[in-house]
Amino acid sequence: MATQVQRKDAPTNPRGIPFAPFVDKVEDYVSSRAEVDGTMKSFQEMIAKYQFMEVNTQRRSAGLKDKIPDIQKTLDTVRFLKTREPDAEPLEATFELNDTLYAKAHVPYTDEVYLWLGANVMLAYPIPEAEELLEGKLNAAKLTLTNCEEDLDFLREQITTLEVATARVYNWDVTQKRKEKTELGDHGERDGKEIAPNG
Repeated sequence: MATQVQRKDAPTNPRGIPFAPFVDKVEDYVSSRAEVDGTMKSFQEMIAKYQFMEVNTQRRSAGLKDKIPDIQKTLDTVRFLKTREPDAEPLEATFELNDTLYAKAHVPYTDEVYLWLGANVMLAYPIPEAEELLEGKLNAAKLTLTNCEEDLDFLREQITTLEVATARVYNWDVTQKRKEKTELGDHGERDGKEIAPNG
């Protein structure tokens, strides 16, 4: 129960990703060499979780970087259609069907547009509503991308902090092993000198 309460109270970034523990004094985390393996394993699990979050955030960021230009292009087109007068002549336009296929079309004056919403759904919107919807989606996508980039920096920092913590605990363990070895060696030499005859 104590760990659950501790996790709820643990500081996080604005999107709820917890800060990694900073190990200033190893003795605060490890009181004996017997606890070293468990602590190191815990740090490695935390690193793996941060790396998993990093990969997912990178994917989300890449998707947004692809999506934002498309939303901007669509918004620019809607704004252009909004400027047209009702008595304007049909406009000849070339539009993209897919990456390598384009078609020509004559576009008469219109006061509504059809937008793909995803999942094979297309809806008709009056131009002002379409513009408002696209502006909202564009702003939301830009904000999400900014948050993703902040989270990526934060996650990299937490991974580095945990790698340093792991190295500190490992080095502390090595130092403790050397101390134990030296103490055992000193006791053996003293015992040997007492037993060895003089002369």
